[in-house]
Amino acid sequence: MNKRIGSNRIITWLFLLPSGLFLLVTGIIPILYSLALSFCNYKINRPNTPIQFIGLENYIRMFTEADFLRTVINTFVFAILSVALEVVLGIIIAMLVSGDSKFEKFFLSLFMIPMIMAPVAAGTMWRMLLDSSTGVINYLTSLAGLGRIPWLARPLTAFAAISFVNIWQLVPWVTIIVVSGIKGLSAETVHSALLDGAKPFSVFWHIVLPEIRGLLVVVLLMRFIDAFKVFDTIYVMTDGGPGIATEMLPNYIFKQALNYFDAGYSAALSIMFIIVMTLFCLMFTRIRRI
Repeated sequence: MNKRIGSNRIITWLFLLPSGLFLLVTGIIPILYSLALSFCNYKINRPNTPIQFIGLENYIRMFTEADFLRTVINTFVFAILSVALEVVLGIIIAMLVSGDSKFEKFFLSLFMIPMIMAPVAAGTMWRMLLDSSTGVINYLTSLAGLGRIPWLARPLTAFAAISFVNIWQLVPWVTIIVVSGIKGLSAETVHSALLDGAKPFSVFWHIVLPEIRGLLVVVLLMRFIDAFKVFDTIYVMTDGGPGIATEMLPNYIFKQALNYFDAGYSAALSIMFIIVMTLFCLMFTRIRRI
């Protein structure tokens, strides 16, 4: 029996070996290299200059730069605002279309269109729609007597625009996940509560919501991490502008690495980003176990 268990373990590890090697080459080694580089001063545009070890200077610089701190605030506000609205709207729409009628199925299929669009395509489409001179939305506001609004040229409206596009594209994803959770509930429990005189909101609050709580925690975790990683839509729509009003951490790291060629500082930013995301994952995992 012991020999059989031992041989099964060997076979299991052999099956895991290819994926483990792939993860090592594409994930762990680059992270370790970035960690080592984060303690150094290295400019990509000066390949002949030797790498200089500077200790924690990149990390100290990170927390003393006003642009970085503003970017962190932008990212947190964007993530909290977007995820909160996505989850609330996703739950509301899921409750409305979780039935089996043909109309609900058709609406759910139609509702998925924003989700299946590539982020770059969605960002380009909305940038064209919000264009201050040729955009359709400004044409409609002009007809309504509101004039032409420079949506992407003002800090507040630009931030609202990128948040709206993110919400518009990801609410369908939340809706579909929540619909799957609702359809997995016991119909008898819900019908019994309604027959006993419980109001629909009470049924949702006391029966449906507790049953899908674990699912919602996973949705929050995935959406919160994804909101922190948003890059392409913002890059296409505003490139972090005007100024740094819509600049998020991924955009900031990208500019430090490929615009200013500061590999050491961008590596330190990336390592800090990974640490923060790991802490968030642990926090949400702990919440799910409660």
